[in-house]
Amino acid sequence: MPAAIIFDFDGLILDTEVPIYEAWRENFLAFGHDLDLTTYAACVGSNFGSFDPKRHLESLTGSTIDWSAWDSTREYEALRRTHLLAPFPGVIDLLDEASTAGIPCAVASSSPRDWVEGHLDRLGLLDRFALTRCIDDVAAPKPAPDLFQAAAKALDIDPSSALVLEDSLNGLRASLAAGISCVIVPNRITAHLEFHGAAAVIESLEGMTLSRLAELRNQSDRV
Repeated sequence: MPAAIIFDFDGLILDTEVPIYEAWRENFLAFGHDLDLTTYAACVGSNFGSFDPKRHLESLTGSTIDWSAWDSTREYEALRRTHLLAPFPGVIDLLDEASTAGIPCAVASSSPRDWVEGHLDRLGLLDRFALTRCIDDVAAPKPAPDLFQAAAKALDIDPSSALVLEDSLNGLRASLAAGISCVIVPNRITAHLEFHGAAAVIESLEGMTLSRLAELRNQSDRV
């Protein structure tokens, strides 16, 4: 069994990626342009360092945009839609099993703490995690390894003894850079990506057990 399970948050515990993407796409459509998933996915699991939707839309329109009103509307819509969501199937069952087995769980996210812990608290899940490590705690977001390294250090475990659950390519790259096996659970935003180096790519956490995750991890380690 892994010494700990480190969860991503956005798109892995809660399907926040879709409301955020849809809100951004509506900004683009208002200016007569579309925002395709292939382009947008570059920033999923990280920040806008790899791909900045604002700069991209301004390059398409050829003009500077006053983002103050657009930011307010977009963020409101993304939050409103997110508040309608429940955790992904299988997340709570896996947390229950880990708790019974005495395996600590943590969250490592490139999002701010108030976003991550605010949603976890609203869902009644915050106390289910031994700790969270967010962009507030490190120098660089994923795909840098900082978040996973910080989580492993706080848990007082060797990174190689943990298991990461992720949905994004940036998350996978961060996990591998930290020396931690990673099981990928793609969502609607990341399903088109190739996840080379993952211990496994699974459709859902629903029905997934600790023993099966450990088997996937150990099979990958033997390859």
